[in-house]
Amino acid sequence: MKTAIKFIALCLVLTTTRAFAVKVETFSTSSKNVALVESESSFSYEFDVEGSYFGKGDVQRGETGNLRITDFDGAQARVRFILTPMTKIGILRLGIATEVYSFGFGGNAPVPNDLHSTAMIIGLDTQLSDSFLIRIEAQPGFYGTAFDDFGQDTFNVPVVIGGTYIFNSGFQVVFGLGIDGLRQYPVLPGGGIRWKFAPQWTLNAVAPTPRLEYEVNSNFTLYAGADLRLNSYRVDKQFGTMRGDASLNHAVITYNEMRAGMGLDWKITSAIKFSLEGGFIPFREFDFHRTQVRYHQDGGVPYGMMALHAAF
Repeated sequence: MKTAIKFIALCLVLTTTRAFAVKVETFSTSSKNVALVESESSFSYEFDVEGSYFGKGDVQRGETGNLRITDFDGAQARVRFILTPMTKIGILRLGIATEVYSFGFGGNAPVPNDLHSTAMIIGLDTQLSDSFLIRIEAQPGFYGTAFDDFGQDTFNVPVVIGGTYIFNSGFQVVFGLGIDGLRQYPVLPGGGIRWKFAPQWTLNAVAPTPRLEYEVNSNFTLYAGADLRLNSYRVDKQFGTMRGDASLNHAVITYNEMRAGMGLDWKITSAIKFSLEGGFIPFREFDFHRTQVRYHQDGGVPYGMMALHAAF
C-alpha cells in the first residue's frame, strides 16, 4: 500500500512537466476525412498518468466465506509514455508503461499486497480505407509482484487488436480482441458503438469503458459509466510456501475489477486533458484460476480516480 501511495505521488509530480481487461480505444475525430493526421510537432508523443484510491472492504473465499480478508484499502497508479511518429504505413506507437495495484492486506495474506507490471509498448495505428482504422499493439514486459522475481515466468506479451469503422462523424462501430496467455480465457472480445445522438450527448458504449457523455461546452464533458479491468500476473516463487500452500508458488493470479461511477473531463488545452472520477466498485476478484483458489469481494467499496492525458 505504501509503495502505491509513493508511486501516485511521483505520478503527480511528473504531470507538472510537459512530456502521458481488453482495451479498445476509439479513434476520435470530428470528420471521417481526418482519421489519421500527421502531428504538427516533429517530436510527437503521448503521456498518461493515473491514480486511484479504493475504500476499505472485504474479500472472501468460497460460497460460505469461511476464509476472509477484512477491512483493507488499496490504491492503483499508472504512468505511460508513447512516441507516436508518423510513417508511410501509419502512426507507430513506441513507448513504456508501468502500473501497480497495492492493497493493505498486511502480513502473510493469501493474496499478494502488490501487483506490478512494467512493459514496452510496440504498436501501429493505420487505416485500411478512409472509413476503416485499425490498431495492433503488443505490450511485452514484466507482470508479477516484485522485480527481484523477473524472469521467463513473469515475462508476458499481451496483445490488443482493435479497429473503428467510421460511418460518419456522429456514428462509429468499434471492435477489438485482447490476447493474454496468462488469463483463464486467453482471448477476449471488446468493442461497441459510439453514437452522438444529440448535439451535446454521446453514447460511447465501447467495452471495457462504456459511458454516456454530456458536453457542457468545448472544454468540459460530464460522463457516467463503467470501467472493466482484467489483468494477470505471476506471484513469486515462495508465495505459496510462506502461506502453507505450495501449489501457489509462482502461480498466476488474475485481478478482475468493475468500476461504476461519474466523472468530469476538462480539456485544459487542445493537447492536455484532466479527468476526475468517483463511484463504486460492486465487483472485484483475485483468481488463482489454475489452482482453483478464488477470493471475491463481499459487498462494494467506494473509489476515486484522477488522470492526466497529454498528446503533442
